[in-house]
Amino acid sequence: MTSSKDPDPAGYTDDAAETHVPRSDRSHRKFESLIARTRDIPAIATAVVWPCEAHALEGPMDAQREQIIKPVLIGRAARIRVVADKAGLDLSGCTIVDVATEAEAAAAAVGMVREGKMQAIMKGSIHTDVLMHPVVSDGGLRTSRRVSHVFLVAAPGYPEILFVTDAAINIFPDLDCKRDIVQNAIDLHIGLGLGEPRVAILSAVEVINAKIPGTTDAAILCKMADRGQITGGVLDGPLAMDNAVSAEAAKLKGIMSPVAGRAQILVVPDLEAGNMLAKNLIFMAGADAAGIVLGARAPVILPSRADSLHTRLASAAVGALYAHHLAQENEKPGKA
Repeated sequence: MTSSKDPDPAGYTDDAAETHVPRSDRSHRKFESLIARTRDIPAIATAVVWPCEAHALEGPMDAQREQIIKPVLIGRAARIRVVADKAGLDLSGCTIVDVATEAEAAAAAVGMVREGKMQAIMKGSIHTDVLMHPVVSDGGLRTSRRVSHVFLVAAPGYPEILFVTDAAINIFPDLDCKRDIVQNAIDLHIGLGLGEPRVAILSAVEVINAKIPGTTDAAILCKMADRGQITGGVLDGPLAMDNAVSAEAAKLKGIMSPVAGRAQILVVPDLEAGNMLAKNLIFMAGADAAGIVLGARAPVILPSRADSLHTRLASAAVGALYAHHLAQENEKPGKA
């Protein structure tokens, strides 16, 4: 995770994107529709970094069987084969890149993306800070955007997938960083084929209060969207959580906007607020959540070790669909 300043790879903690939800057979049609969309695209070449525990190997193997990704396994080859044997996983058809350490595995994955051999990266049994170090370092996969994380949350009581951002990377994002966080999430929503998103900039209240910086940031972000500095989405804020997701609550407060009560992207003021929001939805509301890091030259898929089968497939599907979208965007005239 990073503060609002330049990314500090050593600043990632262990591991805000982990949810540790007990495995279950729950599935949500919202995730199933994303998984189904991968049938219309080729399997995406994906560097799986350090899949040296059963949970880290099962996910990419599940995704390979569903033809979502073509995994290249990067880690200690002997250990990967032992794990696969104990878990009853068939590695035939998989390429294994033998390296000695987690850091070497992460660096190898970044190198393969830079060389055009891989289109996405998937986290295995590796600490997020080790994985992200070569991604955000000079000579890695940085772009002009700040990297940010999105939880895609399928909550039983809400009609659409909710994007919660940023709940795992940027600790105290400043206004410029929030602009990138918002744009990254909008681009993902569009890239997944979900259309122009309704974006709620969250705070504790729905009015501007100079003593609550999140409210003034929200107002500025909305004006930035008006001026074309943020594109592709409809923004409103500040909005309290109830006004963002409950049409009745918004009506009672007299808030009339295309976003209030029906938000699709929830932009939080800081990491703590976002992480607590996402994990409350997961643990208290029975939601499933997939995770992805955006803003680099390739998406970084961050599955949780306790994800259910459908959630593991959903995380892979999100990464694959977005990688395919980025490839198409890069092929357009005028793109480097």
